[in-house]
Amino acid sequence: MSGPFGATSTTDEVLAGVDLSGKRILVTGASAGLGVETARVLAARGANVVGAARDLAKAERATQEVRDQAANGGSLELVALDLADLASVRACADALLADGRPFDVIIANAGVMATPLGRTADGFETQFGTNHLGHFVLVNRLAPLLKPGSRVVALSSSGHRFSDVNLEDPNFETTAYTPFGAYGRSKTANALFAVEFDRRHKDRGVRAAAVHPGGIHTELGRHMTAEDTARLIEEINEANRRSGGPAFEFKTIPQGAATSVWAAIVAPADAVGGRYCEDCHVAEIIDGDEMTRGGVRPYAVDPDNARALWAKSEELVQERF
Repeated sequence: MSGPFGATSTTDEVLAGVDLSGKRILVTGASAGLGVETARVLAARGANVVGAARDLAKAERATQEVRDQAANGGSLELVALDLADLASVRACADALLADGRPFDVIIANAGVMATPLGRTADGFETQFGTNHLGHFVLVNRLAPLLKPGSRVVALSSSGHRFSDVNLEDPNFETTAYTPFGAYGRSKTANALFAVEFDRRHKDRGVRAAAVHPGGIHTELGRHMTAEDTARLIEEINEANRRSGGPAFEFKTIPQGAATSVWAAIVAPADAVGGRYCEDCHVAEIIDGDEMTRGGVRPYAVDPDNARALWAKSEELVQERF
């Protein structure tokens, strides 16, 4: 589906005229970039935003504009969450469950990209463990707080095209590690999580969607050198030239966060549920050059792949949902 919004739409344009008074929304990664912008626009429209961040001091400094622009009863509270440590994830979820107030939306925004080979506190490969497994446990534990009409938005990426998930070796114990290969696995996992979560919860009126925010200059790229970035953009542009597509352009942060709030608030639930979205529309399924711009690869929205990943994820975190 398409609509009045597109690649250059901003968060304020997408939510123009929308009143979120009384809505409670969780945003992970609320200490920089897209997370701060997402929290800002939601609180400015009256939402009570719960911002989760690993470094609360940093988040306090980064979110002053969120508080300054909060209106119509909008607010921000911060909670501690380290997605690379399941003890922290479970403590965060337990505290929110004990609080008992329901959520209208959860936006799983936080993540890392193209990191050197590393391990989370629980021994998982850093990107898969942080981007996927941390959110897998958090969102599933918070599912009882999602009332009918609620939505979950999982931030995926066009980087899912670098790799399907590898359920035989999710932690790169036997296969060669590459930073973008691992990133691709984790972003495919984010998309597949939305597919299966949506399947499991849509009968009670809770929907889930995955979104690609676009290419944006944020802290997410801290592990990439200027040469890495230039090389990646040239590879994308070469693929675009072959396909007749436009040259790559970075989005602003308000443009990058627009698809998240579009999928969470504005788009019809039945249109985006279980789907992968980009540029404020549902993406076309395209099986082709990994670097071509636009679209989602079939494996990232395949229901069987999603169910298999869910089962493997439960096995890895030793928790069933």
